[in-house]
Amino acid sequence: MESRAVKAATRIAIAAISGGFTLLSLSGCATIIHGTKQEVGISSTPTGATVMIDDNDVGVTPVVSKLTRKKNHVVKIQLAGYQPFETTLTHSVSGWVWGNLAFGGLIGLVVDASSGGIYKLTPEQVEGALQSGHASATTTADGIYVVAVLKVQSDWVKVAQLERQ
Repeated sequence: MESRAVKAATRIAIAAISGGFTLLSLSGCATIIHGTKQEVGISSTPTGATVMIDDNDVGVTPVVSKLTRKKNHVVKIQLAGYQPFETTLTHSVSGWVWGNLAFGGLIGLVVDASSGGIYKLTPEQVEGALQSGHASATTTADGIYVVAVLKVQSDWVKVAQLERQ
């Protein structure tokens, strides 16, 4: 006949294992693996520019900011004497969604979607090339630089012109 202590220890072990499996089944793979926030590095040329994310001051470049994966974020980089740089970090579904489908099932998918753990922010690094006084530049998702001239300088030579088709 087993002693009371052995029976109690067995019940506690079974309860702990069952509780662990229950907690694991109620959590999502992405939330466990990479969390609900993502670190994004932000730098500028020249350095020392003020960084605003979603209209909140987060410091001066270079800076790393921990942002929620659940929504898009607008990043503005400003420095006196330079045109401001602005870009948007977009959230999209990360590859961890497949982990939910394979291991976490519907519950894991719902947990990750509601917590934001299912998403990733793109780009993961922001480099703002600040233009002095006369132009501003932005980077598209394809890595293409778009330069908008705000004031034409008198010594510039026109070499080409785009036309509508």
